[in-house]
Amino acid sequence: MATFLYRLGRFAFRRRHFVALFWVALLTLAGVAAANAPAAGSTSFSIPGTEAQKAFDLLDQRFPGSSSGGATARVVFKAPSGETMTDAAHKATVEKTVKELADGSEVTSVADPYTAHAVSKDGTVAYASVRYDKPGMELKDASRSALKDTARQARDAGLTVEIGGDALQAGAEPGAAGEVVGLAIAAVVLVVTLGSLVAAGLPLLTAIIGVGIGVSTITALAKALDLGDTTSTLALMIGLAVGIDYALFIVSRYRGELAEGRSREEAVGRAAGTAGSAVVFAGLTVMIALAGLSVVGVPMLTKMGLAAAGTVLVAVLIALTMIPALLGYAGRRVRPAGEKRRKSEGARSTRPGLGERWASFVVRRPAAVLLLGVVGLGAVAVPATQLELGLPDDGSQPTSTTQRRAYDLLSDGFGPGFNGPLMIVVDAKGSDDPKAAATRVGDGIKGLNDVATVTPAMFNKAGDTAMITVVPGSKPSSVQTENLVHAIRGKGADVRADTGAKVLVTGTTAMNIDFSQKLNDALIPYLGLVVGLAFLLLIAVFRSILVPLKAALGFLLSVLAALGAVVAVFQWGWLGGLLGVEQTGPIMSMMPIFMVGVVFGLAMDYEVFLVTRMREAYVHGETPGQAVVTGFRHSARVVAAAAVIMIAVFGGFITSSESMIKMIGFGLAIAVFFDAFVVRMAIVPAVLALLGRRAWWLPKWLDRALPDVDVEGEGLKTLDTADGDRDSDPDEDRKLVRA
Repeated sequence: MATFLYRLGRFAFRRRHFVALFWVALLTLAGVAAANAPAAGSTSFSIPGTEAQKAFDLLDQRFPGSSSGGATARVVFKAPSGETMTDAAHKATVEKTVKELADGSEVTSVADPYTAHAVSKDGTVAYASVRYDKPGMELKDASRSALKDTARQARDAGLTVEIGGDALQAGAEPGAAGEVVGLAIAAVVLVVTLGSLVAAGLPLLTAIIGVGIGVSTITALAKALDLGDTTSTLALMIGLAVGIDYALFIVSRYRGELAEGRSREEAVGRAAGTAGSAVVFAGLTVMIALAGLSVVGVPMLTKMGLAAAGTVLVAVLIALTMIPALLGYAGRRVRPAGEKRRKSEGARSTRPGLGERWASFVVRRPAAVLLLGVVGLGAVAVPATQLELGLPDDGSQPTSTTQRRAYDLLSDGFGPGFNGPLMIVVDAKGSDDPKAAATRVGDGIKGLNDVATVTPAMFNKAGDTAMITVVPGSKPSSVQTENLVHAIRGKGADVRADTGAKVLVTGTTAMNIDFSQKLNDALIPYLGLVVGLAFLLLIAVFRSILVPLKAALGFLLSVLAALGAVVAVFQWGWLGGLLGVEQTGPIMSMMPIFMVGVVFGLAMDYEVFLVTRMREAYVHGETPGQAVVTGFRHSARVVAAAAVIMIAVFGGFITSSESMIKMIGFGLAIAVFFDAFVVRMAIVPAVLALLGRRAWWLPKWLDRALPDVDVEGEGLKTLDTADGDRDSDPDEDRKLVRA
């Protein structure tokens, strides 16, 4: 591996024009494809194998057109204090509004509140249901503007008017300002770490090119592959973070090789062969974790994971090829590591750096550091024991949005369960008396706890399938509503045994419950698959059993602590005002399994980069304790910088107005902080110091069976580098110096 990457790095350095042109052409091609691709529609959401999905599929068959997928809007009206919506003036305003809404070019139907019995019992709240012929993401801007303008006119007449539903959905906005701040922080960290604007600009440039290729490709394929906005947002988030980090490690190693007196071409080759090997295996662990999301069995998660994994692959390839090419262009503008410090302090300065001093302290006090780190992360993880899962709806939107205000008005006027009705599907095709079976189902549901309303059964034309709408007494995301869904399904088993009719519960609320359950059921198999594959990969990298085991256990600590922090902020509301969390509630269902996948891959990045330098020192004859200190001397500064950059990039997404993006950004940022600065910088060296030589033990039979990946670059010693002791293009370097 090291030898191949060494040659690849030198090739890219020599053929820099060809390599740079290739990546620029690929970026241009992807950009043109994205610009000319058809607009992506709303992403279809399905959960194969769940009862809620089976019910939806059955409705499509038995009630053609009942779930056409068109956008819906609820225009909610509230009368001023002391008045009602049945007052003549308000009724006239609503009827005028309904008529204007019906004139929309993409509107298929508008339900008048007074004929559809959509007025609350106290008469203060009413709503008009608007249905469109296209999904929310495909509606014209003119249709959204007309909806808002019509509501504004009703407000001018003295009513409170808010709009709910998905008709106003226009795509996720991850918060451009936050991303810019994150990149600005990353730029500052790179300048401090690499010592010059040119060196700092290389990782930023290559990361932006890689993300541009990845996100443009996703945009170009969005329509054909049914990819949603969240897919490109995740690819952007992960791609930026790893793209900067991978390039940073190679540039940093390149500067270290220059400091040892090697020529620029030789330094590029050795940086690609050593740090590049670590980049390859770190990237593989991230891709395994992301692609492994496909085992969950949810198409949306599979697409998100594969798209993000593809972006990571691009980041790895760019780091291995374009960074060496750009270093060739930069010439002497990228200086050897420590050059400024040596000039200011003198050539004989031997004062150890902060990382080396910290490692020496940990090696002297490993038990105390280990105990403090584990207890600290354990304390932060305590809130995770109270984790409640759910999916965001309009009730989780900021109170400043009209969707959230419409949600609250409907809850006040019609009850908290009105925003999450349950749809009961009675498949009576195998029953002797379908109407009697449906009646029995309705009567049985009325006797359950937490039921507010049960509508009469509505049959299809064939008379063999009925729909019953049940409005719970509690809000959609509550435990009571989840218990009601399970209770109805329990009743359905009895009905089927007695009448032969199948009873299925569906609707958005039931779908969310089934989704959460499916994710919970998949978490352990997914964790086993991802950790197992990465464990085998790390055994080959480190030639050790205990080091990969320690890496996996440290990762679990990081994830649990991060989940605890997410629960404290987004579920309990701690520091919510500081982070812009306006509404607390259940944690997004996919958050645990998503964090397991992404954080595991990112955690292994730091493990690989930090521990490979320790392994390299140990292989070259140092004692285990000395190897830990040496690893920190060479890698601690750059690993810390990489972690700060990743935290800054993820933290930028906390400014998003989308609760899901905000939660993901915070969760990943805090997880990287815990893993990099507590686990990898404290717990890992403490454990290695306690284990001593046992940390690097590997059974001889396994050592013979494993491939020699040579991350330490041992194979580079055998290369004939006689022609690599001078710059391949000294004239160009002289031109750059004069420039």
